[in-house]
Amino acid sequence: MTNPLTPGSLSGRVALVTGSSRGIGADTVRYLAEAGAAVVVNYRSKAPRAEKIVAEIVARGGRAIAVGADLTDPASVEAMFERTVAELGPIDLLVLNASGGMEAGMGDDYAMRLNRDAQVNVVERGLPHLGDGARIVFVTSHQAHFIRTTPTMPEYEPVARSKRAGEDALREKLPELEAAGVEFVVVSGDMIEGTITATLLERANPGAIEARKQDAGRLFNVAEFAAEVASAAVDPIPADHTRYVGDTSGFARES
Repeated sequence: MTNPLTPGSLSGRVALVTGSSRGIGADTVRYLAEAGAAVVVNYRSKAPRAEKIVAEIVARGGRAIAVGADLTDPASVEAMFERTVAELGPIDLLVLNASGGMEAGMGDDYAMRLNRDAQVNVVERGLPHLGDGARIVFVTSHQAHFIRTTPTMPEYEPVARSKRAGEDALREKLPELEAAGVEFVVVSGDMIEGTITATLLERANPGAIEARKQDAGRLFNVAEFAAEVASAAVDPIPADHTRYVGDTSGFARES
């Protein structure tokens, strides 16, 4: 996949992408680094995977560090931001990519704690560490963004509702963000082929992803969707703060 960002267009900028040791986050952080940004590869527990991405970026002449953090732990989040600023400087781009909720053994409330509470916590803790004119990008799915008007797969509904709750909670902060000179945009896409969520959904409901693919015509892969997320770092903010990726004709918008 060709990088959608112009080489050098993010020189002097600092970007932190949550959940960026694999999948969409990893490709997003690669695109941003290739455009010149100094990047933070954030991970929860897989340090070797994050360090491998850092080594790859550094080998190409970029600047990158791997920083572990449990986003549901305020102290861990604060430490992540403090280290980022100490080593790279104030943050110009904060991409809220980390999400989950289908994992086994994490507790019934895990989806809401990660997809709503942790997202708000990251923004609140991060605001003092953002540079002038910084931008926050929240990554979500059409199934979550439109959950109030369009039903989704039963297996995904708790995640969808928690991600929509997270989006709503962040939108409530728009006046505060605007007063601080911070921009905000939501990137919403359909199911993405190759993600852990798609894998877990397919395991729980065999044929579900193929059925969605048939309904949508096509599904973006990880690299393609990451390119759209990276583009949201620099493209003009849409009027409703939402960048839609892929077809939305099967989803009913709120009146």
